[in-house]
Amino acid sequence: MRPMADRFTKMHGLGNDFVVIDARVASVEMTPARAHAIADRRHGIGCDQLILLEPSASADVKMRIFNADGGEVEACGNATRCVATLIGKPAVIETLGGMLRVTPADGGAEVTLGEPAFEWEQIPLAMPMDTRDMPVAWDELEHGAAVNVGNPHIVFFVPEADAVALGELGPRIETDPLFPERVNVNVASLDGENQLQLRVWERGVGLTQACGTGACATAVAAIRAGLVQSPVTISLPGGDLVIRWAPGAPIVMSGAATRVYEGETDWAQFG
Repeated sequence: MRPMADRFTKMHGLGNDFVVIDARVASVEMTPARAHAIADRRHGIGCDQLILLEPSASADVKMRIFNADGGEVEACGNATRCVATLIGKPAVIETLGGMLRVTPADGGAEVTLGEPAFEWEQIPLAMPMDTRDMPVAWDELEHGAAVNVGNPHIVFFVPEADAVALGELGPRIETDPLFPERVNVNVASLDGENQLQLRVWERGVGLTQACGTGACATAVAAIRAGLVQSPVTISLPGGDLVIRWAPGAPIVMSGAATRVYEGETDWAQFG
């Protein structure tokens, strides 16, 4: 029998997929190189993010998030819903982006994030500017709105989200010197009353089927711009999320989470 530390759960939230390792009892050493190797879809298990659960002194569990490139990041909304379903009861999750309250629901979970941040230093940006209407452009993407919802996002509202060459523009914007910690890139278009169509280039991952924090950032930016009212339905390639937010209040996200399979392996083989 392998120890519990060698077990994992493969999950996804609207197609944004994760390898979840429960290391609360037996610790697992995780490095950027190991996380990158596990996430490799040809030679590893394959995922957008690797999620490591550890004991927490201030919450029910600590959640560490490693992108497919091995970089550790602050927040992931879809992964938080998945972890909520694994915990199976209301809980508080500690992340680098802050404390998150979760409540499992039928087929998914509700996640309460903190209040969004809008000051240029909080995004962060490399220089002061209006984060509601940024005076910068990358080809047809201009007048973006910057929001930090536990991790940094830039949101562009366009006539048709599907028409944007996000696979080309996403990596350029993500690594632009304007964003010292890189940035997640969102393009959204109105798709009905209080409904938005969204595509996301995720920092350290690339184009994804869904991004929970991207949906939160986009809904907040759209509400601030007067384009929609809360609650907002965000339609991503992998499915829909519902976001509720009012100025001065935390963000609440609701959506599906799916357990795909349980597995076991030897983490040492990944370096």
